[in-house]
Amino acid sequence: MIIDGDGHILGRLASVVSKKLLDGENVVVLNAEKIIITGSTDWAYARYKQRLDRASISNPRRMGPKYPKRPDDIFRRTVRGMLPYKKTSGREAYKGLKAFVGIPREFLEVETSIVPEAKARDIKKNTDLGEISKLLGAKF
Repeated sequence: MIIDGDGHILGRLASVVSKKLLDGENVVVLNAEKIIITGSTDWAYARYKQRLDRASISNPRRMGPKYPKRPDDIFRRTVRGMLPYKKTSGREAYKGLKAFVGIPREFLEVETSIVPEAKARDIKKNTDLGEISKLLGAKF
């Protein structure tokens, strides 16, 4: 299944993708930088910045937990949180997920699908995942 992430809400899309992964499907998500986070930009930036800061001060000898900055990696981490990742079934399901910034050459001619229950409708405050990533310092 190939999904175009443009205009989809992060949590709703991640929950649908995680269910499909647990069912044994392989899922590819394109345009991860255009996935929407609901809420103000300041709120979303503060939330992800707090995670990055927590990763650097927890233990100086063992830097972690590692939180991503790139939009495709943030989406993958969100999906991972919805899977039983510490079990074998969750790890195997997680291997079936691929997320990309933009559209790679091999997917230019392929027909993409949308997830109707994850599309944004009448949201006043929102920001793109790519914008948050740029504020966090990601280069993509």
